[in-house]
Amino acid sequence: MSATGLRERKRQRMYRAVSEVAVRLFLERGFDAVSVAEVAAAAEISKPTLFRYFPAKEDLVLHRIADHEREAARVVAAARAEGVAPLPALRRNFLDGLAAEDPVTGLNDHPQVRAFYDLLYGTPSLVARLHGYLERSEAALAEALADDLPTALDARLAAGQIIAVRRILAEDTWRRVAAGERLEDVRGDAVAAAERAFDVLTAGLPQLAGTPDISDGRPGNVTA
Repeated sequence: MSATGLRERKRQRMYRAVSEVAVRLFLERGFDAVSVAEVAAAAEISKPTLFRYFPAKEDLVLHRIADHEREAARVVAAARAEGVAPLPALRRNFLDGLAAEDPVTGLNDHPQVRAFYDLLYGTPSLVARLHGYLERSEAALAEALADDLPTALDARLAAGQIIAVRRILAEDTWRRVAAGERLEDVRGDAVAAAERAFDVLTAGLPQLAGTPDISDGRPGNVTA
């Protein structure tokens, strides 16, 4: 492995290690009750070093879901390489996530997962910081959809709708799980809701579903 590859692996290990320490402290004592200096001390690094990796305190928590930031864009890129349209691929990805009880879909009742999401959604500053994560997800997806739609604005509008659907589906499922409903009672509704939501997206964005839009005689029109 090259020196560059080794440095990157070391960097990623540092990200994970510091984030794990921080999240443990936040879960034990509350996000606002733990200072960045305390996190740095517990992780055995200096405060300036911590800020080199995590520009804001909230990033210590959001690192846990950072890998999902470009997930929709990755799904579209992989599907395109296989000749599959974006929306069918994204639908399958979300349904597969539900089947696997991926925490990002909201359908997971493991105590550690529940505690993490209680922390995330129960802390106003983390919710506010989460908006930046969603904006970056939209931007990455819009870039991935650029070749499927006639203008950059069309791609941004489509990406905004898709990311919003994924977020709302996950949040609705998570609220039911957090309220104490059994996964067996939530699962069927979550799958049905996902199917309905992606049907709506398909009707409104036929170009992304592999369906030609002939509403005005011009291929690639965003309006269905």
